[in-house]
Amino acid sequence: MTKIKLPEGITACLFDLDGVLTSTAKVHFAAWKEMFDAYLRERDGSPFTQGDYDAYVDGKPRYDGVRSFLESRGIHLDEAEVHRLGDRKNELVNRVIAEHGVEPYPGSVRFLDAVRAAGMRTAVVSSSANCELVVKAAGIADKLEVRVDGVTIETEGLKGKPAPDSFLAAAEKLGVPRERAAVFEDALAGVQAGRAGGFGCVVGVDRVGQAEALKEHGADVVVDDLAELLA
Repeated sequence: MTKIKLPEGITACLFDLDGVLTSTAKVHFAAWKEMFDAYLRERDGSPFTQGDYDAYVDGKPRYDGVRSFLESRGIHLDEAEVHRLGDRKNELVNRVIAEHGVEPYPGSVRFLDAVRAAGMRTAVVSSSANCELVVKAAGIADKLEVRVDGVTIETEGLKGKPAPDSFLAAAEKLGVPRERAAVFEDALAGVQAGRAGGFGCVVGVDRVGQAEALKEHGADVVVDDLAELLA
């Protein structure tokens, strides 16, 4: 059996989706940029950047991301306008997924298969309301026992990342104590959530060259790909 390089006593793995299991983080960034740049041009504002995405949007529920970024530019909108912008971003993402599909990271699929073979429990924890669509399109839905996503967050009244609520809900649904669960995140807000929740291990997944920032926000270990955690 493949050896899994996680602390002893970990029995469950709680995975973020975009950027950890699938490459859809790139799709989300492109959709956010298209939506925000169109809006900012109307206000003569400078374009939305990767740094803006990492700091204000990545990992957060959609409308929280809209508010967080615009507030960083000194822009405060009513809820109707926040929802209009967030919904436009969602339309752009859905269009790209429908046209091009979704690819899981090969190393993440190998890791998923290994932890399941070892008898570990698995859950996907995402702020995206499109989570179910994405895991099915990527062909990994059957590898994940529990899904806590943007729909769950809204229906159960959970706080979005960087609050730990969604990860705690996933551990509870799996019936696993938090200290025996590992969190896997590529977003700074998600790593913060894992640290705030008191989980047994927080793994930062560095897809965009922010290893030090992931550590500063609470990652116990940072890898470029989940396959690095397989001996």
